[in-house]
Amino acid sequence: MKRKNVVIIGAAGRDFHNFNMVYRNDDSQRVIAFTAAQIPDIAGRNYPAALAGKLYPKGIPIHPEADLPKLIRAFDVSDCVFAYSDVSYQHVMNVAAVVQAAGANFVLLGPKETMLKSAKPVISVGAVRTGCGKSQTSRRIIEILMAKGLKVVAVRHPMPYGDLAAQKVQRFSRISDLAKRKCTIEEMEEYEPHVVRGNVIYAGVDYEAILRAAENDPQGCDVIVWDGGNNDFPFYTPDLHVTVVDPHRPGHEMCYYPGNVTLRLADVVVINKIDSADAAGIDAVRRNIAAVNPKAVVIDAASVLEMDNPAVVRGKRVLAVEDGPTLTHGGMKIGAAVVAARKFGAAELVDPRPYLVGRLRDSFRTYPGIGAVLPAMGYGAAQLKDLEATINRTKCDTVVIGTPIDLKRIITIKKPSTRVYYNLQEIGRPNLDDVIEEFIRAHTPSRKRSS
Repeated sequence: MKRKNVVIIGAAGRDFHNFNMVYRNDDSQRVIAFTAAQIPDIAGRNYPAALAGKLYPKGIPIHPEADLPKLIRAFDVSDCVFAYSDVSYQHVMNVAAVVQAAGANFVLLGPKETMLKSAKPVISVGAVRTGCGKSQTSRRIIEILMAKGLKVVAVRHPMPYGDLAAQKVQRFSRISDLAKRKCTIEEMEEYEPHVVRGNVIYAGVDYEAILRAAENDPQGCDVIVWDGGNNDFPFYTPDLHVTVVDPHRPGHEMCYYPGNVTLRLADVVVINKIDSADAAGIDAVRRNIAAVNPKAVVIDAASVLEMDNPAVVRGKRVLAVEDGPTLTHGGMKIGAAVVAARKFGAAELVDPRPYLVGRLRDSFRTYPGIGAVLPAMGYGAAQLKDLEATINRTKCDTVVIGTPIDLKRIITIKKPSTRVYYNLQEIGRPNLDDVIEEFIRAHTPSRKRSS
């Protein structure tokens, strides 16, 4: 019987997982290509044979998403599987229109076919958009679990931007592991807070192999925390699913894919940034939660900012350096650095656009709405070098770093600088302590907790 030809439309994450779960060992279907979007330098590579399995001895090529119509016609493609996230419904349906106009089916795979079951209790954390505060919520949950004596292993949504075969299963337990694995800035932003806190975090490409390694981690594992990314729904079946929403972007929880899915799946919804959002945005988000998921526990929270050295900001001309994905496909106009600079009395925010170097110009062309802040783009050595040069060329008095990692550890900043930290702080009850205590009673009844 002729194999049905398939293209997986992705961005080096969910696409590989969907392939591994559904297509890798199915000899009735042939994935002839992946396509790439959102992340630079993915197109033109191969999903390697070592990961693709025995049906794909030459691996699978990765093409730019713009090649979709050509691929569909050239290979008589039947199905195109959409497999990336943090995109508007308009974007999803535009891609669907391209696919169907070329003659193929447009496919979305759901949780039943793509979630793996763990032998350990799983808490998953997601968000309706990039930049909602998912990472700080994950950190808060892990801190609560650790304080109760549990051994926590985190597993992060994929960011495989290097040697895919070498990144099949990655384990991070020390800062030195980040350099050893040649992590990008985006990867370091997600992994470093975990290892600094003292918990192990896994990531990579093959999430079944990752899950089994995490369950059997040499330091022990009582609970797995799925630290989701890019508003995707979990790869692992959760025993408790937490979704974070952002009242600075009211309505996005209803019209972005798959953020609306994560909202509908949630056992707990955290309304973050209540301290800085307006009342209308908060009310709109509450109404939308009630409309689509009235059974969810709703927790109010603030995103509390701290700064290393406020004295270098007050009255100064400041360059705000923010988390890259939050500004790019996350679509946020400001981040922690801007909020902190204003809070601590900066005289002016300096526009970095006249000083951009190299591939950072490409980032601003691709995402023209970024505005007068600098995304910490660093998907490779060239981008990292361009980021360093741009910061040092910018005519400012002070650099305010709003990324989750210490940028000065990996690039040289030749100006006064200060770092911003932000942590989740629940407001009133219910809170995450309440939720986690109930989870522990339900899912770890026989475990002997240390005092």
